[in-house]
Amino acid sequence: MQKYKTEQEVFWASSEWASEYIKRNSIEIVKNNITFFSDIFKQCNSDIKSVIEFGSNIGLNLHAIDKLFNDVNIAAVEISNEAISELKQLPFVNKIYHESILDVEIEERSDFVFIKGVLIHISPDYLDVVYQKLYDTSNRYILIAEYYNPTPVSIGYRGNSDKLFKRDFAGEILDKYPDLRLIDYKFVYHRDNNFPQDDITWFLLEKR
Repeated sequence: MQKYKTEQEVFWASSEWASEYIKRNSIEIVKNNITFFSDIFKQCNSDIKSVIEFGSNIGLNLHAIDKLFNDVNIAAVEISNEAISELKQLPFVNKIYHESILDVEIEERSDFVFIKGVLIHISPDYLDVVYQKLYDTSNRYILIAEYYNPTPVSIGYRGNSDKLFKRDFAGEILDKYPDLRLIDYKFVYHRDNNFPQDDITWFLLEKR
């Protein structure tokens, strides 16, 4: 049996919560994600040839990225067995790391590294570990897309405590690595008339 460092990893690796999450998120989201990532990639002033997502679940973000690029090498990191089964069915995903983000070791560097709706579920004690992995894996760009709060706060998640945390993730990673600069940021409202997201704020960072 896999040993995990945190209760949050155990929670998200469990079949119960993985199945519930997958049921709540369908392929219908992909059209919204296409617009979401299109806005972000317009801010990138260099070619994107490789992408890796930390915490891909069933690949709804990667579906969108595949639609936006003719030729890009896509990799995914995911903890859930159920989600991995779905990811393996996607022909455009070139490499899958079936591991916790806290444990995964990645030698390759990607032009565009991103994490979306995942840092909020990481134990605050291990955020620096994840920040380091995002930084080390990136050749050029890092995208942080999460719930934002100016100060750290823990809120209830579907009847569970200590499973969802909001804070200024992008600000913390900018402070940690002085060679990163903020390119752009944007809030996407869940009641957007055309392409809603789950009240996510994205921050696009670049290595100088």
